[in-house]
Amino acid sequence: MDVRLVEFGLIEVEGERYPHDVVLEAGRVRRRKKGPSKPRRGEFGHTPLTAAERIPWGPAGSRLVVGTGASGSLPVAPDVHKEAARRHVDLVAVPTAEACRLLADVPADQVRAVLHVTC
Repeated sequence: MDVRLVEFGLIEVEGERYPHDVVLEAGRVRRRKKGPSKPRRGEFGHTPLTAAERIPWGPAGSRLVVGTGASGSLPVAPDVHKEAARRHVDLVAVPTAEACRLLADVPADQVRAVLHVTC
């Protein structure tokens, strides 16, 4: 799937630009809704990714890629790692530019990712 971090705060997915975090699931793009994670902001310094969000887990044996931002600063809460392990999903959390490179050879219908575009 063609995904790239254009610049801080801007990502491009299959030629379409988004000025916000995105969730990719089986070829579909949607805006990340951080609301469910906001109550844990104080615990991490800013809003983390938590298992309370609508995460595109996929089936057992699949991979979930989390882009942790331009500088790699998005906190991924321990409950996300725990839920991934429970579901037998391979969780890869790396800075967003690297996450985009990991998605380059994955067919769109198999992509599952949460991509943070700032910090």
